[in-house]
Amino acid sequence: MDLKKEFKNAWESLSEHEVKEVMDYSNEYKKFLDYGKTERECVKYIIDEAKKYGYISLEEAIKNNKIESGAKIYANNKDKSVALFLMGNKELQEGMRVVGGHIDSPRIDLKPVPVYEDSDQALLKTHYYGGIKKYQWTALPLSMHGVLYKKNGEKVEICIGEKDEDPIFYISDLLIHLSKDQMAKKLSEGITGEGLNLLIGNMPIKGEEYKDEKEKVKLNVLKILNEMYGIEEEDFVSAEIEIVPASKARDVGFDRSMISAYGHDDRVCSFAGLKAILENESSEYTQVGLFMDKEEVGSMGNTGMQSRFFENCVAELINLEGDYNDLKLRRSLANSKVLSADVTAIMDPNYPDVVDKRNCAYLSKGIVLTKYTGARGKGGCNDANAEFVSHVKNVFNENNIVWQTGELGKVDQGGGGTIAYILANYGAEVIDCGVGVMSMHAPLELVSKVDCFMAYRGYKAFLNN
Repeated sequence: MDLKKEFKNAWESLSEHEVKEVMDYSNEYKKFLDYGKTERECVKYIIDEAKKYGYISLEEAIKNNKIESGAKIYANNKDKSVALFLMGNKELQEGMRVVGGHIDSPRIDLKPVPVYEDSDQALLKTHYYGGIKKYQWTALPLSMHGVLYKKNGEKVEICIGEKDEDPIFYISDLLIHLSKDQMAKKLSEGITGEGLNLLIGNMPIKGEEYKDEKEKVKLNVLKILNEMYGIEEEDFVSAEIEIVPASKARDVGFDRSMISAYGHDDRVCSFAGLKAILENESSEYTQVGLFMDKEEVGSMGNTGMQSRFFENCVAELINLEGDYNDLKLRRSLANSKVLSADVTAIMDPNYPDVVDKRNCAYLSKGIVLTKYTGARGKGGCNDANAEFVSHVKNVFNENNIVWQTGELGKVDQGGGGTIAYILANYGAEVIDCGVGVMSMHAPLELVSKVDCFMAYRGYKAFLNN
């Protein structure tokens, strides 16, 4: 009888063959990270992969006017969030098994009127998205991703800075020689939000017809953009342009046991959830993979978890089962079991004072069960019921999933939230369950490959139980 519980390094439990599985999985995950640096790019990747496994759109299923066990359906929400459904043997009102993550990450967005010139430099005004340390985004190679709609309604897709031959973009920092006053400020005040201006050009436009122009560098940039994409300055008003790190996902350490990349939060859990549901077969309960937008800013808006998107999708599927009524929809949501697939903090030996060492997660000790998040007295959290924690723990134990528990820092140190409370509002059983991340919300975050793999295996097992 094991009276004590010790969380161990997951690498120790793996065979040589399993280590190779971890490395193969990680290589695929890195490709996903490099492809999907925005929520739109992630949605395209997810739908393309789902189609390979036989998934059809919700619109096609509605047109067919029928649904049966084993049906595979995806629902695309405005190209910014997506849900996958693997229909089970039981009716939806019996409940679902849901793994729900998000595919947006902290970044820098362009303002609606971004282009300006100052000191013979062309720059873009920005507004940061999500919780960032602003000083981390200066003196860093940056790329530009997004969509823009021209006056005639034509959609233009933009991706600049990812190819070796592409230019990159840059936010300047103050040289150390002149930073006496800046260095005396708090870290949070050293770089301001309005100071995150993106440098995009320095060469003035040439030609006799432009000799009287006052902003020749700005005009030259606009001319280049017009030649490349046929766009004008006004078109930025109808654009969603995101500025993200230009670096690729890379192995870390002599042993290549870790991955450094932009966007682990929360694409590390979303990719694991995607792989899990795609590789599963139909089971007793309908399996759901949620890949949502806007979590980093409170899950608001029509592509966030607080929208009616998921609820509306389930309603449509119940209708396809026949004899729809609102009570069936309510039962379906309330009877569901959910893993809120989101990342959490881990013990960083460089900053040990912000965590309780007995109740925090550690690198490479497996997928993390987080009973509650919130801040200061669990404010704003979903505190998972003991019965459901027991269920998830037993599923992991029975399937040899290496797991651990963790809190998001010491009491009163800070805190955060996930989509867990939103799903719990329906009456579903929900617990946060994901991968521990080092340097969370930095331009480059770090995870352990074995933790990523255990998340994938854990989600796969949960969906089947």
